[in-house]
Amino acid sequence: MIVLNEIRVVDVIDSSRFNRLHATVLGWCLCLILFDGYDLVVFGSVIGQLKEEWGASTVLLGMIGSLTLVGSLIGSLIGGITADKIGRKKVLVGAVFLFSIFTLWTGLTDSIFVFALVRFLAGIGLGCLPPLLVTLTSEYSPKRIRNLMVGIMFSGYSIGGIAVAISGIWVIPHLGWQWMFFIGAIPFLLLPLMVRTMPESIYSLIKMQKAEEAKQLLHRLNPNYIPREDDHLIVEQEEGAPVSQLFKEGRSTPTFLFWTTCFMSLLLVYGLSTWLPQMMIKSGYALTSSLLFLLSLNIGAIIGSVTGGYLADRIGSKKVLVILYSVGGICLVLLGFNPGVWVLYLLTAFAGAASIGAQNLNNAFISSFYPSYMRSTGLGSALSVGRIGAIIGPSLGGYLLSGKFPASMSFLIFAIPAMLAAVTVASIPLNRSSLIKITEKRVV
Repeated sequence: MIVLNEIRVVDVIDSSRFNRLHATVLGWCLCLILFDGYDLVVFGSVIGQLKEEWGASTVLLGMIGSLTLVGSLIGSLIGGITADKIGRKKVLVGAVFLFSIFTLWTGLTDSIFVFALVRFLAGIGLGCLPPLLVTLTSEYSPKRIRNLMVGIMFSGYSIGGIAVAISGIWVIPHLGWQWMFFIGAIPFLLLPLMVRTMPESIYSLIKMQKAEEAKQLLHRLNPNYIPREDDHLIVEQEEGAPVSQLFKEGRSTPTFLFWTTCFMSLLLVYGLSTWLPQMMIKSGYALTSSLLFLLSLNIGAIIGSVTGGYLADRIGSKKVLVILYSVGGICLVLLGFNPGVWVLYLLTAFAGAASIGAQNLNNAFISSFYPSYMRSTGLGSALSVGRIGAIIGPSLGGYLLSGKFPASMSFLIFAIPAMLAAVTVASIPLNRSSLIKITEKRVV
């Protein structure tokens, strides 16, 4: 009789200490999310030039911003589900190729209609990234620092936004708006290195019956684990359609609340990121000053992501998120009263922490809630619903800035989803163990 040496994958990962493999995964995920964050705000930085060059209306440009996010909605749903079947690395490589090519094409177009089309196609690739990157980072993170690592990774969003603000001040006047998109296509050049050095998901390898490769990665992750021929890797597993499992065994209410929170949060994130420069221009500031507000927004988002991740590991994600969203709503209301310029910078930074930063932490919260075998689907579906809010955000901002309303009204309207997000997060049940029945399946 053969005695099997059962190894729980999660135990090996959780007992590991941060090393080169952790850093490699974190570095690649941060790099890719950086360019997703760059794309998040680059359109907002060139809206003024597009209006001048093509005579496009504010409402039309808002619809184009939303069309890009329709592509992201499709990509977010397809990416998460496909990755659970064929592997996360393959989907990531395909997504990077797709968004890089069409981002490059965006800078080459001379037609508003072609511009809208290629932005939509680039959005499909970009939509695949967030659920896969947060899942991969979570998977390779020991439990004691998981929220911190995900927070650091998602700070790449804001670094990308900062890159837009800094580069836009010089690039747009001297080289033209097209170069802002050429910069955004840089990941295409990184693909060969990514294919060689970025590891596949350990859970994907096990699911694809590549246990030996998974064992070697586990050894690199945790040298205390010495692979043996008779090792049988055990992961959280369950039969059935992944999406349907999100609504079974008491998960319906948390899933609905996660989806609602993502809807409100992404409406806020994409509305502000697209229209903040124009909102500040309408308030009387020049383009350079308006881009500096975008810089302030993303610096605040970095602080919110990292500090929020640190606090979440100690007092829990739920408490931190409720505080962040509530503070964000208050700051947006105060922005509508147009206080002194330095107060505006400070309030904008708080708004960044409570919008982009809070959403980054919310992604980690969702990922840690669901068991590993459905993390991609759980987060991917929440972000897909959230993309509906993201689609509404740019169009709503365009309508508010169309000339019918004062600039202060835009800030007041965007404060509403922040407050609603605080309410939905506060309503999420904390005791996951009483909600989720985990079935373990032995995988060779």
